[in-house]
Amino acid sequence: MTNKLFQATRIGFDGVEIHGANGYLVDQFLRDGSNHRTDGYGGSPSNRCRFALDVVESGRADAVAFGRLYIANPDLVQRLKADAPLSKPNPKTFYAPGPEGYIDYPALSN
Repeated sequence: MTNKLFQATRIGFDGVEIHGANGYLVDQFLRDGSNHRTDGYGGSPSNRCRFALDVVESGRADAVAFGRLYIANPDLVQRLKADAPLSKPNPKTFYAPGPEGYIDYPALSN
């Protein structure tokens, strides 16, 4: 995988997007409904996450986006570090006018 990413940039692409949702390859590894592997990439949630983790942070990512998770959890980094629960996103308020959906999600309690 990593070798193909370097080939893409070497022939002139600015970068490569690794999409982890909507049924794309990374998403297929993450979901227990589609991942029926019995090796180190299947079974438990940590095993199913292994492929995505192998693909991303090899130390070569220039940018990583969390999209919905960041909208619902402006303190996402702290929540992930603390293994804290995440607020559930409300898509009805995404990019809507006014403060609802931007500043009304609860902050992580200390």
